[in-house]
Amino acid sequence: MWEIRSIASNEAEAVRQLLIGAGWERSVADPIDFAVLLDRSQIKLVAIEEGEVIGFICGLTDGMSNGYISMLVVNEHRRRNGIGRALVEAAMGDNMEITWTLLAVGSDGVAEFYEKIGFQRSVEGMERRGRRHEPKPRRP
Repeated sequence: MWEIRSIASNEAEAVRQLLIGAGWERSVADPIDFAVLLDRSQIKLVAIEEGEVIGFICGLTDGMSNGYISMLVVNEHRRRNGIGRALVEAAMGDNMEITWTLLAVGSDGVAEFYEKIGFQRSVEGMERRGRRHEPKPRRP
C-alpha cells in the first residue's frame, strides 16, 4: 500500500525523474533549478510505495483564501488507483474557504480528472506565460 507524506530531501532526484518521465522535462531539466523550485514551494508531497516515489504534487497557498497546484504527477503504471486524488486532497487540506486553482492542460484526461474531484472549468483566469513555456526554436 502507498502512503502520502512530505518529500524527504533525498527523494528530490527520484521526483525529478518521475516528472521527466511524465513529460515535464522542460520544467525540471536542471537539477539545481528543481531544487530551488522545491525549496520555494510551500506544498510538496510524495506518494511512496515500498520505498519508491510513485506520485508527487507541489503548490502554493496563503492558507486563507487562495491556493495553486502547480504540478501533479503519478507514475504511469500506478494511475487510476486513487493516488492522484489522495495527493490533491492532502495538498488542499480541509479548509473549505480556500479557492484552489490550476492549469489543467497537457495530456488528454487531465481536465476530466480534476472535474471528477470537484474542480470546475473557469473563464475568469488569466496568465502571462514565462519564457520556459515558449516553443523552443527549431534548428535548421
